[in-house]
Amino acid sequence: MEINFKNKKITLMGLGILGRGVNVAKFLAEQGAKLTITDLKTKKELTLSLKKLKRFRNIKYVLGKHNFNDFKNKDLIIKAAGVPLDSPYITEARKNKIPVEMDASLFAKLAKDIIFVGVTGTRGKSTVTHLLFEIIKNSKRRVFLGGNIKGMATLPLLKKIRPGDIVVMELDSWQLQGFGDAKISPHIAIFTTFLPDHLNYYKGDMKRYFSDKANIYRFQKKNDWLIMRSAVAKLIKAKSRRIVINKKGTPSSWQIKLLGKNNIENITLAVKVAEKLGIKKDIIKKTVENFTGLRGRLELVKIINGIRYYNDTTATTPDAVINALESLNNYKGKIVLIGGGADKNLDYSLYAKKVKKYVKMLILFKGLATEKILKKLAAVNYESRKIAANVTSMKMAVELAKNFARKGDIVLLSPGAASFGIFKNEFDRGDQFCKIARKI
Repeated sequence: MEINFKNKKITLMGLGILGRGVNVAKFLAEQGAKLTITDLKTKKELTLSLKKLKRFRNIKYVLGKHNFNDFKNKDLIIKAAGVPLDSPYITEARKNKIPVEMDASLFAKLAKDIIFVGVTGTRGKSTVTHLLFEIIKNSKRRVFLGGNIKGMATLPLLKKIRPGDIVVMELDSWQLQGFGDAKISPHIAIFTTFLPDHLNYYKGDMKRYFSDKANIYRFQKKNDWLIMRSAVAKLIKAKSRRIVINKKGTPSSWQIKLLGKNNIENITLAVKVAEKLGIKKDIIKKTVENFTGLRGRLELVKIINGIRYYNDTTATTPDAVINALESLNNYKGKIVLIGGGADKNLDYSLYAKKVKKYVKMLILFKGLATEKILKKLAAVNYESRKIAANVTSMKMAVELAKNFARKGDIVLLSPGAASFGIFKNEFDRGDQFCKIARKI
């Protein structure tokens, strides 16, 4: 793959601490770009990321702020996911006719002669992406992961891919903004679910949220494929070929390890794409049956004294918590739930009803989401003696849960809220839970 970033003046907006920004920066620096990295986080907050880039002399840093001068006289701006929709700095770049790109969509523009599979949805996209990747890998075809994968940048795949390779990308709504700007969509698009989320970012505008998601199919051609659940299909008008899956798409005889009915549909989405790629049924079946799921998604961490500890830290919406509770239906009334935290402008009315039905004790981290949850719980008469609110550390939360739980119970970290305030991010929250639970 021919790449030419040498001597290009590029501003990378957003380095971050999860690794994706670091890997984009490494790639561009290795290619000889004249790189400016700007981030609202301070040098201290970015210590680990900066350490990984210290060998490069062609990087200038502007940290703790953004300067308008870094969005002028550049060849390219690459913005991170989550840059505000109304960012004045991106407006400045566009006013100066500087191309604004994102990691995953820039890769998709530059990559030639590959089979590009994209997966989006409010819930389920990570499970579908990783299961599909495993199926393709087990078929002995060349396949790569990209998009919204922790610690991974997509642009560096340009050094690895060959014509005919398959690239499977998990794409969140922020990354799909880049696809909208570039006016491109994957050859095979998978749309799992569409539920309220990120409404703090979208200022309560579900239409704006869906519009970003819709970029996964908006620019598809007639011979491309869009594979989705029936609930999503009602929202979509597309010119590509469509498949709407149902729960019967995965044989009931298969020995599936994943919990919950939603995961049956996630599996079916991956199976349908694998079939379109011509992968043999026995390979698909064997991979599905061996797939145990991902970290932070109803992940069984430990069983101690008959108590099962589950890490579901990626459940950052009330709908995701409801799915977790329903997936553990056999433990109704035996669940000690750890949740709450920072608000994403979401509604907790149904959440409160489900908590009353399933949860014996509720432990809530301090935050604005917790304040909303408490009001909704009061409205359904959930007993206040069953609530420990405004907890300020994971150690305290797990200690409380351990004291409340009895043999045959479940301790479930499923927050239904954002992590900031107490934790660095949702992965830090889950890692802390696992570390403490394993020491019990």
